Amino acid sequence: MSHTKGLPLLEADGRGAAPCCPPLTERPMTAEEAGTAARMFKALGDPVRLRLFSAVASHEGGEACVCDISDVGVSQPTVSHHLKKLKEAGLLTSERRGTWVYYRVQPSVLAAMGKPLALPTAA
Repeated sequence: MSHTKGLPLLEADGRGAAPCCPPLTERPMTAEEAGTAARMFKALGDPVRLRLFSAVASHEGGEACVCDISDVGVSQPTVSHHLKKLKEAGLLTSERRGTWVYYRVQPSVLAAMGKPLALPTAA
């Protein structure tokens, strides 16, 4: 059983991304916001995970079969482990289709990831 908490990325009404935390230049983060952002960035802190996340995000149609993204220099069980970690962090979703698993990065995830690092907007 996993105790990993996913990122709160969708508004309750499904309209889009709810940022995981405010831009760093807006105000200091709360402990909860910092924990959420840290889980997200920690999951991407491994080069293999970052490559896998990039492969899924940039794949045609916005989703990729595990068979199409496994060439990252590690064994298939290690790829599966890293994809599981990305999924647990709320960065990927997956769907089994027959014998293959397809991974997707939701647009709301990408929007939420960029929010903490956004520059302040001019008033």
